[in-house]
Amino acid sequence: MSVTAAKGFTAAGVAAGIKDNGGPDLALVVNTGPKQAAAGVFTSNRVKAAPVLWSEQVLRGGRVSAVVLNSGGANACTGPLGFQDTHATAERAAEVLGHSAAEVAVCSTGLIGVRLPMDRLLPGIEKAAAELSAHGGDRAAIAIKTTDTVHKTAVAEGEGWVVGGMAKGAGMLAPGLATMLVVLTTDADVDAPGLDTALREATRTTFDRVDSDGCMSTNDTVLLLASGASGITPDAGEFAEAVRTVCDDLAQQLVRDAEGASKDIRIEVVNAASEDDAVEVGRSIARNNLLKCAVHGEDPNWGRVLSAIGTTSAAFEPDRLNVAINGVWVCRNGSVGEDRELVDMRYREVRITADLAAGDASAVIWTNDLTADYVHENSAYSS
Repeated sequence: MSVTAAKGFTAAGVAAGIKDNGGPDLALVVNTGPKQAAAGVFTSNRVKAAPVLWSEQVLRGGRVSAVVLNSGGANACTGPLGFQDTHATAERAAEVLGHSAAEVAVCSTGLIGVRLPMDRLLPGIEKAAAELSAHGGDRAAIAIKTTDTVHKTAVAEGEGWVVGGMAKGAGMLAPGLATMLVVLTTDADVDAPGLDTALREATRTTFDRVDSDGCMSTNDTVLLLASGASGITPDAGEFAEAVRTVCDDLAQQLVRDAEGASKDIRIEVVNAASEDDAVEVGRSIARNNLLKCAVHGEDPNWGRVLSAIGTTSAAFEPDRLNVAINGVWVCRNGSVGEDRELVDMRYREVRITADLAAGDASAVIWTNDLTADYVHENSAYSS
């Protein structure tokens, strides 16, 4: 259930002293081959962290032999010196592993605007390299946590090949990949263009549709590495579905671990004129703080759903809108529907269905409620 579930990968997670609490904070994932094909998608935020800028360059070559990941510091908004620190990180990993720095991706997460303690990070790479193991996936996943309460891993199996992965993320979850770092691995024999196609389609309908708090990170990175160690080239559709399955599993884990959340909210927009309309409406509902507060208070306030829909450019007629909360159609044709007292909101998952009555397209967006715990955590934790 990790990045080492696929053959051809080793990993490690260690405490390098980057975090003040002394916990694990540096991970290393290595592709031992025989192939090193790779693809990646990154934050669409125009303010990008140094490791994102570095890794974007690396991925242009379609090969990644190793990934260095640290928590305890984002290395974002740190200027030219921060980029030099990322370069030095890749160089040290390449030196220790006998690889090329041009094939080493770097990921960082944590506080923005503070340079990393390189006097601890670089020796940490050597420490992690000494502990690399085919069973080190869980330790790597633990080392990349920040405000996460649990580490996140997932796996999907094909016929003779595997896709595995790890993720971190609990806040700043919004489109543009949701603050997350994700490393996916497979022992399938798939070239870089094939990986890129599968990854982009998977992230489009999974990570990019998690919208916890409307805040887009500077560091979001999702990497897919292929070792080819199984010797099997799967059907492209089957491989894409396996990648999507792992991404969907990890995305759901991100939602369930969202900072301060007590409710997971699944917003399904149906009968939209286009998928873009469905996504736009879903995002508007997901970002409506009044609705998120209502869900926290277990109040089926469907009027707040309609008001969110009304702020979009989607095609619809107000007097044809329908809304269901946990299966009860509380709004019919833009007005009062079934008795709202029938809605049971006691459980963790809340399902909102918005019917636009304008076509046959649909989309699902996941979010969570807005709680006092979220406000407390994000006022106490400097980010």
